[in-house]
Formats: sequence, C-alpha cells, structure tokens
Amino acid sequence: MNTVDAKRVLETALICAPLPVSVRDLRALFDDALGTDTVKSLLLELRDDWALRGVELVQVASGWRFQSRPEMRVYLDRLHPEKPPRYTRAALETLAIIAYKQPVTRGDIEDIRGVTVNSLLIKQFEDRGWVEVIGHRETVGRPALLATTRQFLDDLGLQSLDQLPAMQAGVPQPDLFKALDGDAVPATEPETAAVAAEESGGADAPRTAAVQGTAGLDGQASLLPQV
Repeated sequence: MNTVDAKRVLETALICAPLPVSVRDLRALFDDALGTDTVKSLLLELRDDWALRGVELVQVASGWRFQSRPEMRVYLDRLHPEKPPRYTRAALETLAIIAYKQPVTRGDIEDIRGVTVNSLLIKQFEDRGWVEVIGHRETVGRPALLATTRQFLDDLGLQSLDQLPAMQAGVPQPDLFKALDGDAVPATEPETAAVAAEESGGADAPRTAAVQGTAGLDGQASLLPQV
C-alpha cells in the first residue's frame, strides 16, 4: 500500500472513531504490516495535510483524534446556543488539587482547602470519568486514594500530566483550570466548553453535539461517524 492510500485509511478510521485511537490500534488497520514509526510518521503527515482546515488532527493521552479548531467555536456554538452551567470555584479547586497532588485522599483535599469536601462532588468527577480510586492509604480507615484518568487528559486535550500549567508557589491554582469553564479561554490550551458540576450535586449534563460529533471539555468537536 502506498503512502497516499495508507493516509486515506488512517483518515477515514480517525474521522469515524468516537474516541481517540492509539497507534497500536491503528496498526491493526494494516494487519500490522506497517510499523509503529511508519504509522506515527503518516499521522504527522496527515496532521500537516489538515493544517489549514477548520478541523485538526491531535494527539491526546489515549491516542489520536480529529477535533474542531478553537477558532471555530464561535460558529459551532450557533448550532447549540444554550450555554451549560459553569463549574463552581470550589469544584475547580478540588479538581486542581487532585490533578496536581495525586494521589490524594478526601482528607488531604480538605486539609488543603480548609473546608469539608462534598462527597457528591467527588462522585460527579468519577461519573464523568475524570477521577478514579487507585488504591487506599494504609492508615486508620484506609481512605481511598484519588487520581485523574486518561479521560481527564483527553478532555483537556493533553497527552500527559506534564503538560499541565505550572503551579504558582507550589500551590494548585483553580485558575489553571479555566479550561473547564465554558466562558474561559486558557493561554496555552484550546478554548473549552464545560459541563457543570455543582458541589450540591445535580444531574450530569450531556455534552453539546456539534459537527457530527460531541464537544468535550476542550470545547472541540471530535468527529463521529455520520448517521
């Protein structure tokens, strides 16, 4: 198979994929006839092919995906003008502590914030797939240790935790997570559209559909198969 045909196969698979696809899975498209380095090289070429379009090919923690560019957000929002509720500052503080200080217990979070953490808030993060229990601390009560997930990184458009903005004075700052706020535009990451999680609880709102896809935390539409 020549390079042009191989890129067409990759392009089609990624456009139709509902979730990011790893290089390992993409190799299966070719019965492993193409090596990892070759597939990566083709992906980089494909990314360049889409450089001047409204949709871009990006690599996140779980693999590669197509998504709309941040400058397209203003137009896509016109298809779905309703704005989701915003995260509270308390929610952003809690998520920031988990992301930067992980693994942490609920007690650790309360010690840092100085207030009680509503268990429903942690439950909402778990339901969204952003936070998970990775073990228990060997102390009285064996409290659960919380950490962020690959889904959390995917929704932020990041490949790893190393790409999170640096903390200020060693303290997690909720402002670093403006990417989770529907009205905020972070300095280095794409504009994001958040689905709110109030500390008092409440239903988890659905992601906004756009461009035959769904808008994640990064406010960009990941392309899905046309139905």
